[in-house]
Amino acid sequence: MAYYTDKTKDNLQIELLSNVSDDYEKTVGYPLYDTLKSVAIEIANIYTELSNTRESIENVDNLTGADLEKFVEQRTGLQRKLGTYASTNLTVNGNGTVKAGDKFDTKAGVEFACTADTTINGTGLVPVQALEIGTYGNTPANTITQIPVTIAGITSITNLNPVINGIDNESDDSLRERYYTYLRNPITSNNENAFINWAESIDGVGRAKAFGCWQGKNSVLVIICNGNMQVADQTLIDTAQNAIDPKGTQDSNGNWSTWGLGKGLASAGSFATVQSAVAKNINITANITLDTNYTLDEAKKNVSDYITGYLQSIALDEKNNYVSYAKVGNLIFNAAGIQDYSNLKINEAITNIPLSLTSSLCEIPILGTVSLSV
Repeated sequence: MAYYTDKTKDNLQIELLSNVSDDYEKTVGYPLYDTLKSVAIEIANIYTELSNTRESIENVDNLTGADLEKFVEQRTGLQRKLGTYASTNLTVNGNGTVKAGDKFDTKAGVEFACTADTTINGTGLVPVQALEIGTYGNTPANTITQIPVTIAGITSITNLNPVINGIDNESDDSLRERYYTYLRNPITSNNENAFINWAESIDGVGRAKAFGCWQGKNSVLVIICNGNMQVADQTLIDTAQNAIDPKGTQDSNGNWSTWGLGKGLASAGSFATVQSAVAKNINITANITLDTNYTLDEAKKNVSDYITGYLQSIALDEKNNYVSYAKVGNLIFNAAGIQDYSNLKINEAITNIPLSLTSSLCEIPILGTVSLSV
């Protein structure tokens, strides 16, 4: 949308001349006319710049960073979701005390710190958290093995399980997507869109779906995945539950003290249950022609990164409730290091892989194994 369309050089010159006394000669060819014409041209250029600037700052697609945050929050109340620190429990061997703040590393230099004093007698678990927020701390199993400063009595450490709960601060694209979703899906009191919006506004939640009356009237099921579009852990589930409809404590008869009483975002009378989506592993096999400028491992990583991004983009998306065989093939073909491919199979099949998005089974696609043969 253009602004100040009436501020052309001709209109501006007329305005300028009209403000000059008729005691002066203002017709074409006289110095005053020519002087004000030059001024009008410069003022018109300024209005053009102002129009471009205004159009830029009033179009959400042109905004980034703090400008985008301000625009979205002023119009919808939505705020950028903060990331989370990766955390896990290390299996520690030895006899000694690990103190809060003691450091542990991976060989790649990813740093973690103990979060609570823990005494080890033989073998025990030590809680740790990454030093930096986000996916920085996500690491495969058995990679946190380094003790940079000796801890008396401690002989070895490791993480028996992969660390996957580190989530980056919400990206501009994600915030912009939530803004458009908010506008396109009107929220009224306790409709499904309201539950989705509440869930997706929680730090650490990636996407959400809601199912009304899933176990009778006034019951609502809210399905979530984390910010990496993976299965939500219990901590995130509890956080979302407590924000939307805290259950409180359970008595001997199985009744919850605050569930459905309107103590959270949901109104009284709505009984919301938050659960995680279920992972559906997507395993890839294919024969490839390898670009000689790349190693097989490099090509495999590029393929894995492409496919992971695609799978994340379709998580909990009703319009894309399947993994496309054609799109996966195209991603492989376009990955750096791949000249061509053949015999592609996804989960041992040569067809699209459906994803269930029902209240009884709500699936998100997670990349499993990628096997590329030369």
